Amino acid sequence: MKKRIMAFLAALVMLLSCAPMDSVITAKAEEERVIKLHYNRPDGQYDGWNVWFWDEGGEGKAYEFALENGEMVATKVIAEDVTREGFIVRTNDWAKDVAEDQFIEIPELVSGTVHVYVESGVKGYTKEYSEDAVVAVRMSKARYDGEGTIVTKFTGEIQADLDTYFTVTGPNGEVAIKEVKKEANNEYHLVLAEELNGSRSYKVICEGTEYKVVMPIIFSTEKFEEEYTYTGKDLGATYTKDKTSFRVWAPTADAVSVRLYQGGQEGKDDLIEELTMTADVNGTWVAEKSGDLHGTYYTYLVTLGDVQNEACDPYARTTGVNGKRAMVIDLDSTDPEGWENDKNPNADKTFNDAVIYELHVRDMSIDKAAGIKNRGKYLAFTETGTTNAEGIPTGIDHIKNLGVTHVHLLPVYDYGSVDETKSTVPQFNWGYDPVNYNVPEGSYSTDAYNGEVRVKEFKQMVQAMHNNGLSVVMDVVYNHVYSAADFCFNKIVPQYFSRIDENGKYSNGSGCGNDTASERSMVKKYIVESVLYWTEEYHIDGFRFDLVGLLDTETINEIVETVHAVRPDVVFYGEGWSMQTNVTKFGYQMATQVNSKMTPGFAYFSDTIRDALKGSVFNNTEKGFISGATGKESTLESCFMGLAYPWCSSPTQSVNYASCHDNMTLFDRIVNSTPDASREDQIKMNNLAAAIYMTSQGIPFVHAGEEMLRSKPTKDGGFDENSYASPDSVNKLKWDDLNSKEYQDVYKYYQGLIAFRKEHAALRMTTAKDVKDNITALEGLDKNVMAFQINGGVNGEVADNLFVIFNANETETEVTLPEGKWNVYIDDKNAGTEVLRSAKGTVKVAPISALVLCQDDNRAPGVSGGVLAGIGAGLIAAAGAVALVLKKKKK
Repeated sequence: MKKRIMAFLAALVMLLSCAPMDSVITAKAEEERVIKLHYNRPDGQYDGWNVWFWDEGGEGKAYEFALENGEMVATKVIAEDVTREGFIVRTNDWAKDVAEDQFIEIPELVSGTVHVYVESGVKGYTKEYSEDAVVAVRMSKARYDGEGTIVTKFTGEIQADLDTYFTVTGPNGEVAIKEVKKEANNEYHLVLAEELNGSRSYKVICEGTEYKVVMPIIFSTEKFEEEYTYTGKDLGATYTKDKTSFRVWAPTADAVSVRLYQGGQEGKDDLIEELTMTADVNGTWVAEKSGDLHGTYYTYLVTLGDVQNEACDPYARTTGVNGKRAMVIDLDSTDPEGWENDKNPNADKTFNDAVIYELHVRDMSIDKAAGIKNRGKYLAFTETGTTNAEGIPTGIDHIKNLGVTHVHLLPVYDYGSVDETKSTVPQFNWGYDPVNYNVPEGSYSTDAYNGEVRVKEFKQMVQAMHNNGLSVVMDVVYNHVYSAADFCFNKIVPQYFSRIDENGKYSNGSGCGNDTASERSMVKKYIVESVLYWTEEYHIDGFRFDLVGLLDTETINEIVETVHAVRPDVVFYGEGWSMQTNVTKFGYQMATQVNSKMTPGFAYFSDTIRDALKGSVFNNTEKGFISGATGKESTLESCFMGLAYPWCSSPTQSVNYASCHDNMTLFDRIVNSTPDASREDQIKMNNLAAAIYMTSQGIPFVHAGEEMLRSKPTKDGGFDENSYASPDSVNKLKWDDLNSKEYQDVYKYYQGLIAFRKEHAALRMTTAKDVKDNITALEGLDKNVMAFQINGGVNGEVADNLFVIFNANETETEVTLPEGKWNVYIDDKNAGTEVLRSAKGTVKVAPISALVLCQDDNRAPGVSGGVLAGIGAGLIAAAGAVALVLKKKKK
């Protein structure tokens, strides 16, 4: 109470002295404003908990708790202009104390400390000012209503002459105020002498302190979109040897020019020429330059009122170092030999035939033990025959031998979190920080300064994988950008590409500082054309969408339809988590799991099967089915059918996995959650997880290295659960691990699972009806045991019937088989297409293992389906030869 009285008295003294509020602010501008968040947990368990703070509309950061006067307190110094501070009390793996984002309102704090008291599990907080706090009547918002009035709101009543208190300024100087109206709740309405331009910036000045006016969102209005939606296909630089034509969409610009440069490095004084652009249709600007401009770098200089922004071309096909200057390029000259014949090696297969392998470019080859020359580069994928010192295959051969069909590459577009000028300095990042969406990342090329090289080497990588039977999937991040204010599209048309909330701040459902406004016509056009460009120019075979739940269903469906009209073999999937975002139009639905029926050509990661298998990713000690948790059977039954309850209605929309780049690796998670289990049992758990998702209906997805017990240990003895910027020593695939029989056995087990899945089409059904008609889940089994009978004769299945059993118990279980003889193909130690043994009546299932059997009477132990197929082909050929001989004799 004493603290509150002191804070009140400080404010009262200021008001009584009639000191204008903003003069007080100016006087205290250099003094710190501090938030101290006090967190109380009744259980006293604070290990692993911290506070994620962010300035409203800005990016977040973790702040650790420290003990102060017997309480756990997180401290943050906040900037002078911050009036709302967001916070989440959470763990590093994002287990949240309270699910929603919360905000601390502090517009009145001039300087000093505000204490915020939070109780675990309780939404809201208590706020108290310290004795050093200076509070004042301050403006908390200034919003233009679109009809000639700026609505301002203050934290208290203004004690000054209203007629002289406010000044409004804009790009053309001061804007006259006709009248100031005092309204209820400390609102003051500034009636202007003229209407404001919705695409320009304005400020309200009160006694020397400036406040930005939040302008209404004009970009999503029907009028704006009708007038400024450009439908042409020539945005960017259109190259021929005789001339290059430039077209940029800049509907709010007063003037635009093209700057031509000799080099691609920002800041270098090598300007060749500046071309004035001419305003054209639908807000576009055009210019043309004669001659062969291949290799010439360029930017756009955009004039917006009294501001000039120099920006890279959003439609740049390549750039110089760090993506600051676009480059005019003859794309045909970058095609490798035979590119015209390059194609998807799995184009004739369905999505459910795919087995996806998620890989980071650098992870694959940076380990010296890989024996790869182009370590960490696109060209590493062109090197075949590589081995470690023991002669064990590495790199592309390892992946090819594993048997997967699709290699999913973590971001390979141009991203901002690695400095391409420091190629000799070890740098690592996953790359979820988009800068130029249509440009390959330069740090993976052998020369990031020459825009042509990254394009050539990317194509060589794709061609090499295709030649090895591997389709290529790109991880794309259209939901947010590295920095919204610095993103080229937003520099040309400020705030157009990104969603803005009611306070004029960037919406932040992504947790990365901004969300993409996919519902706007020119953003949708940009994303659709970007995906199509990668498909056609780089022969990409699939796209994994990061946080696709922030993009609208109309955009996703248009992407799928547009690409499939050209190449129906391209696959689409993504993270369909439900997140809060400020959609700028009414009537739009987001592409989330729960809306999966609205995007029938798009699949979603099944966190349902992931968490049921190993436990929630938000609690690293929680167990799942494979590690002994009970009550997971019904959830996993729906997942095994490819119809994860309650969101999935088709097996073509379920991407089944146990681990990915996010969170702990599968084996680290198992070790972390089963500290008392033996290593032998932990490996069994790993293999059981793989057996479940590999035999389930849907699309299986493997995190690179999972097949060799990938681990990311930290120096403190724990495991790295968020290695997005960790060193190579943590992230690299450790190829010498395969020298150990233990790791080799796991690799071979994964090989066998994949081979078995490929041979049995009944595991790859594409309709819910087929699944429901042909799969029966058995009842009356022991706890933590599941069994399924799958009919043969469906989807081209070669076996008469299949029978799949999963036993997660530490003891053996016995299961009664359907009538007849059954051949075992997968057990606790082996997996593949070769018969291991036969069984009838009942069968014993080893602890923590899978058992998969088929009824196929023609098989014998030691004979594989491939061998039988070969024998059959040989017999047919022999019969044909005999027939030909007899025919000749008759003549």
